[in-house]
Amino acid sequence: MGWAAEEFKDLDLGDARRTRRLIKLVDDLSAQPTGSIPVACGGWAETKAAYRLLDNPATDWREILEVHTQQTIKRMQGQPVVLCVQDTTEADFTSQPGIAGLGRLSYDAQHGMFAHPTLAMTPSGLVLGATDCWMWARKPKGQPDIKESIRWVEGYTIVADLAETVPGSRLVYITDREGDIRAVMNTAAERDYPADYLIRSKHNRKTSMGDKLWDRVGGGEAEGELEFTMPAAPDRPARLVRQTLYRERVTLPVRKGAPVVTVTAILAREENPPVGEEPIEWKLLTNRTAETLEDIVQLIDWYRRRWLIEILFRIWKSGCKIESLQLGSMERLERALVIYLIIAWRILSLVTWGRDCPDLPCDVVFDIEEWQAAWIVAHRSPPPDAPPPLGQMVRLIAGFGGFLGRKHDGHPGPKAIWEGMQKVRAFAIALEAGRAAYFNDG
Repeated sequence: MGWAAEEFKDLDLGDARRTRRLIKLVDDLSAQPTGSIPVACGGWAETKAAYRLLDNPATDWREILEVHTQQTIKRMQGQPVVLCVQDTTEADFTSQPGIAGLGRLSYDAQHGMFAHPTLAMTPSGLVLGATDCWMWARKPKGQPDIKESIRWVEGYTIVADLAETVPGSRLVYITDREGDIRAVMNTAAERDYPADYLIRSKHNRKTSMGDKLWDRVGGGEAEGELEFTMPAAPDRPARLVRQTLYRERVTLPVRKGAPVVTVTAILAREENPPVGEEPIEWKLLTNRTAETLEDIVQLIDWYRRRWLIEILFRIWKSGCKIESLQLGSMERLERALVIYLIIAWRILSLVTWGRDCPDLPCDVVFDIEEWQAAWIVAHRSPPPDAPPPLGQMVRLIAGFGGFLGRKHDGHPGPKAIWEGMQKVRAFAIALEAGRAAYFNDG
């Protein structure tokens, strides 16, 4: 059974043929994520069937995501801590003015839509799946619009509800500065913290003592230091960071009838950045007490996992090329975007599972046709009887995408994997065709 068939085995779109078509479309698109829908489908009849599926109101994107969410919950089982990271990204369709239902983006001259998913992962960075996604478009100026900040409050509520389905795990809701909203902390307190929160702060609030929060924390005694390597980004190389850590347990005053909220405020400040570099500074708020230096470092490590959702967005946009989709309405886009979101998770999961669980057999994530075809092409020899280790197979497949595998290269990235997977899918099709042509007894 292929990964898409396994992931969507509980999906019911009201018609078995429609469900089979959806699974085939996911398989086709995941095999060629950088290609257009016609290229991925490989024929006019298949392309028409895919467009009919995306145009059909009975294809509810929420049902598609819900089935993936249920599989994600299964992957969460047995994890003591699950990080639930939320963030917002925009999909820019300015180059395609004919798509109905879209709205303005950051600038009035742009139009498109927004997506706000929740990505579940372990503290070590194993990506388990998406548990939620809020999608919307802004209305024209002057028309009543939704209050966009509510997505953060609803986001915590969904994570808190989800916590009840995995009672053996402690869920931690993590956001960047946009999520620094008092209503999130109020909601958590009112519900007696069914899930923890870890929020990067942007407000220097007053405390119940009348002083400013971050002035108070930064003026206290340092708890210790933390040293780590900041990964490279498109606009900067990797570099060593050494932060001084401050921690204070602070009470925020009653506000508009909301409860008194006590938080742990953590300031991680780079005191001496390299010449010409901006200091790396994080101000974090959490309901957890973090009484030891080890606790503080752990929370910062958890926050640093937030960058994985940025990688997910990069795969979604650059790898899956969602902003090149030529669909006539926002409703069609929503269906396609959720499918590509799950495909982007699949690619990112190969990166993280190959890195952190290299000794697992590779058939936990690769179809037998995929890993056998990749082995034959790479080694020019028959595949072994037992599936090779996952880490070995991920590096082998990434090699088809340009990964050199030198000692200083580290682990394969998503770009090498998604490009390698496209070639592996072609190898698997060729292998299957060859077997049918030369070994079919009929």
